[in-house]
Amino acid sequence: MFRIKKLDIFITKQFGLLFIGTFFICQFVLMMQFLWRYVDELIGKGLSLEVMAQFFWYMGLMLMPQAFPLAILLSSLIAFGNLGESSELTAIKAAGISLLQSMRSLIAIVIVISCISFYFQEVIGPKSFISFRQLLISMQQKNPEVEIPEGIFYDGISGSNLYVQKKDMNTGMLYGIMIYRMNGGYEDAAVILADSGKMQTTEEKMHLLLTLYSGEWFENMRSQDVAGSANVPYRRETFSNKRIVLNFDGGFNMQEAGWIASDARSKSMGKILHDLDSIREFNDSVGHQFYKESKMTGFYLPTLTKTDSLKAVEEVQKDIINFDSIYKKLTPEAKQRVMKMAVRDAQTASVDLDYKGDYSDALNHNDRLHMIEAINKVTLSLSCLIFFFIGAPLGAIIRKGGLGVPVIISVLVFIVYYILENTGMRMARDDIWTVWFGKLLGTCTLTPIAVFFTYKANNDSVVFNIDMYKQALFNILGLRSKRHISSKEVIIEDPIYMADAYHLLRINEEIEQYSTEHQLLHLPNPVKVFFRPGDDQTIRRISEELEEVIEDLSNTKDRGVLTYLNRYPIVATHAHTRPFRQKWLNIITGLFLPAGLFFYLRMCRFRLRLRKDLNTISKTNELMVQRIAEKHPSIPVTLEELKKMPLIIDLINNK
Repeated sequence: MFRIKKLDIFITKQFGLLFIGTFFICQFVLMMQFLWRYVDELIGKGLSLEVMAQFFWYMGLMLMPQAFPLAILLSSLIAFGNLGESSELTAIKAAGISLLQSMRSLIAIVIVISCISFYFQEVIGPKSFISFRQLLISMQQKNPEVEIPEGIFYDGISGSNLYVQKKDMNTGMLYGIMIYRMNGGYEDAAVILADSGKMQTTEEKMHLLLTLYSGEWFENMRSQDVAGSANVPYRRETFSNKRIVLNFDGGFNMQEAGWIASDARSKSMGKILHDLDSIREFNDSVGHQFYKESKMTGFYLPTLTKTDSLKAVEEVQKDIINFDSIYKKLTPEAKQRVMKMAVRDAQTASVDLDYKGDYSDALNHNDRLHMIEAINKVTLSLSCLIFFFIGAPLGAIIRKGGLGVPVIISVLVFIVYYILENTGMRMARDDIWTVWFGKLLGTCTLTPIAVFFTYKANNDSVVFNIDMYKQALFNILGLRSKRHISSKEVIIEDPIYMADAYHLLRINEEIEQYSTEHQLLHLPNPVKVFFRPGDDQTIRRISEELEEVIEDLSNTKDRGVLTYLNRYPIVATHAHTRPFRQKWLNIITGLFLPAGLFFYLRMCRFRLRLRKDLNTISKTNELMVQRIAEKHPSIPVTLEELKKMPLIIDLINNK
């Protein structure tokens, strides 16, 4: 039975407070990013605070489902990072409570948030989208406040173009005014020139009152022209002071939103699935109609003689038409007429195909948009759970709280998800990828990552150990580190030089015997490599014995001996025999030819490296024995003489 424990309440408080704060931060960031797309179209419109408040309100409702996953990711990272940093998570695990058990209350909360996210997309989101689009279109179509620039024509006033040479910002006077009025069309255009003037908006904000000083008015009056007259009425007026009223709707008018209801984003899941059937049925009917029209398309044949007609009928019945013979019997004028008609028919057919292709693409595009929106409602809700199972385990692994590392990781994870989701959506929308593949790309990529981090965190596995990944990369590439043996400040026991010299000479003997028996320069049998088990026990024994000697000689104070010790390579005892230690991995690799070829060539490279290592070890052993003999003249330099030394066997056994 599920019971609410004090630990659940404690973790819920830690997560809840962070979630509320991070949610508002994420909501603000998303709203600013969304607003940036329309700032150029909305600026300078003189919108009231009420209209702007509605704009931000509907925008916030639309973006809430997108803010939920990012807020969950960031808050879970910080919450479990704080628990790990303060050792509270360690105390919880020490009490026998696993990570998944400590997360059970938050899992239930995140599931509830996912349901809320789906509810927003299903009920509130479509209504908010309709209201937002209606408001946005109304804002975009609102006439801007009159802000006349200097030196260029201003066309923000309906039916007029206004040019001002200079403005006085203190008095509001305009100088060097030129106005083109086209209320009656271009044929009745009026040109007004004035030395100066002043512009004011009427109280109801429906007109502009323009007061002009010292100017002239030129106007054609073609609309008053007498029928058949060659003279066009023309009017010219010189004035010292004149007032002109220009139409200017400065109010805010809400536009109709009927067409917005057909957008997939304005529909619920049930409505989308219902409309998809109708859309696909209509698309199929259009496709069948286009197919029937293409079958009815025929060739135009000019008027022929009776003999030619009978011959054409016979050829048609035989399903063989020789157009070249028919064309050669035509007169030059008929041939030219036929060619023109053929070109015209080809152009008509091309235009018709282009139109039908564009229309079919538009129908299929609408189908894909509805599918994308239906899948998006589910994936966006599931992303809350996925981001939680990424953020909480990562916080437990990293054990860093605050807004430093968690914010960086959250941003990186969200960027990866955003790129995958946005790329998949665009590819699916443009019919480059299938809709299911494109929309599930981000979800299917992050789900294994969430499972991996949760598994590692629950088992206290090392994930971010750089040395572990570095060593794995070195193993794959066949790289290895060099020995770094330095002089020890405190030496408890000196090396047994006689026993070490004996072991080194015996290793040389084994290396010589191994090189004779194993031809490392020859290519190995692929069947033995991939499908038969086997390890090189000789090389393993040589490597272990050599490491024991190196460990003993590292206690020396002789710098020459230390120099020779650093020359010994670190021998890989397995890479030259099999690609992997697991038999089943070797079999799979051998069956898959590209991978098998790569690992086979890699193993051949390791065989050459082993041969080089054995030669290096043999030469270094000889130099090391000579160095030991120089410092200790009583020790011989040959294996036969060492075997004759008294008590040598006892020393070896004691060592």
